Amino acid sequence: MRLPSVHFDLLLLLAVLLLWGPLGSRGQNDTEPIILEGKCLVVCDSTPSSEPAGNALGMSVRSGSGRVAFSASRQTNHEPTDMSNRTMIIYFDNILVNVGTHFDQESSVFLAPRRGVYSFNFHVVKAYNRQTIQVSLMVNGWPMISAFAGDQDVTREAATNAGLVIMEKGDKAYLRLERGNLMGGWKYSTFSGFLVFPL
Repeated sequence: MRLPSVHFDLLLLLAVLLLWGPLGSRGQNDTEPIILEGKCLVVCDSTPSSEPAGNALGMSVRSGSGRVAFSASRQTNHEPTDMSNRTMIIYFDNILVNVGTHFDQESSVFLAPRRGVYSFNFHVVKAYNRQTIQVSLMVNGWPMISAFAGDQDVTREAATNAGLVIMEKGDKAYLRLERGNLMGGWKYSTFSGFLVFPL
């Protein structure tokens, strides 16, 4: 029995549509989210894990002007203040870079503007031999990374370290002298950080 050509064409079209449907939807739904950066950052996900509130496309938009970076140094060998002797925070009197103004010069504390991965590095110079210093990067009062300088025969030596830290919005980062003293001689010490990417 021979099918009329119209029926055969319809069956052929139906078969093509059945095969094309899964392939077409796979190409749309199984792709990675597309990220475009510029004045704003747009992240699109065709299969969001939860229903987006008021947005059927699963699209989120956030400001792209989120550049965050700071670098500070000590210009002088001035003696510490009473406050620095109490808190043991290492203060920096010269701002080299402060993009976003999230590093406070007066307190020498960095305030994270958003959740993300941040990179920090420090270089703290001891001025006298026969003393050992230990410096820690503190986040909300907890030491994240530390460094020592303790060669008894070297007058100028630096405690240096660097690392990545996940911070939440409002978290505070600063340098604390855990061992040794703040008797001056801290010129050429630096503290720097920047936002690697938001989370």
